[in-house]
Amino acid sequence: MKPWQAEHGGPDGGPTVEHDFSTNASPLGPPAALWQAVQQADRQAYPDPQYGALRRRLGEAHSTDAELLLPTAGGAEGIRRLTLAALLTGHREVWVPQPGFGDYAAAAQALGLAVQPYADPADIRPTASALVWLCEPCNPTGASTTDWPDLDGHLVAIDRAYEPLRLQGDAPALPPKAWQLICPNKALGLTGVRAGYIVAPAADDAWARAQSLAPSWVLSAEGVALLMLWHDDATTSWLADARAQLREWTTTQRAMLTGEDWQQRPSCTNFWLARPPRPDIALRLRERNIRVRDATSFGLPGWVRVSAQPRRAQAALQQALLEIESEDA
Repeated sequence: MKPWQAEHGGPDGGPTVEHDFSTNASPLGPPAALWQAVQQADRQAYPDPQYGALRRRLGEAHSTDAELLLPTAGGAEGIRRLTLAALLTGHREVWVPQPGFGDYAAAAQALGLAVQPYADPADIRPTASALVWLCEPCNPTGASTTDWPDLDGHLVAIDRAYEPLRLQGDAPALPPKAWQLICPNKALGLTGVRAGYIVAPAADDAWARAQSLAPSWVLSAEGVALLMLWHDDATTSWLADARAQLREWTTTQRAMLTGEDWQQRPSCTNFWLARPPRPDIALRLRERNIRVRDATSFGLPGWVRVSAQPRRAQAALQQALLEIESEDA
């Protein structure tokens, strides 16, 4: 039997492209001091297996008990671990956003849990004790939600990987007793460093399970270095400047795509969904050393996800679109 795996938008096995509009990571990272710390991380020694100093640092940043901070090897590992913790504490349904990141459903299906997709949080109506995944802002849409349903009694987990890339509006208030999954590497442009953490709402059974299910040394030395500086003032200032630049690039790129007759959905982030006038655009751009994220695996055939890129990349994309249009004339 062939195992089922979520389809991702990262490297596709072909040559590296010059202009990658498929990624939703920031093209600006990382900040200099944080990057230096990652490069200088001690790779010849194990990190503290309890991650004591790191958890205290993160606890201070979130104004919560350090014990409630659980380091993860990136978002995907955190999703798998929290889904297993939910199963072991009696949850039998998993509600996932659709369209949304495929690993929410993949983790649940691997454990035999019932998967319930939803298009709007108002549609979430569990019939049994459930793990409910929210992504705020949502990938791949870049949409934000301000009205959460009453999910008291269920395990609510919010994936906040894209919160640092919010370009418009304020973050909504979180549902009470929600778990948070935080993965800074997208905002820092360091997707190859698998580092994140979970913020548990309380030291309950699910927290105990999630803590005990972590592999030994789940976080590398590089990951520790990244997270130690995640809430540093210099990093915070750098992120504010990065968002300002991304807003500018988003504005010019949207205008360019509108001029090329692309439909585009609203988004509060540096990435959004767009529908090109030609259904084969992803393949034809790939042939020209440019990549966009085909959204078929999100249940959106004919759509792609694009991210804001520098002006030079935008010019290359526009030139490629003009060439394709000329070929089809």
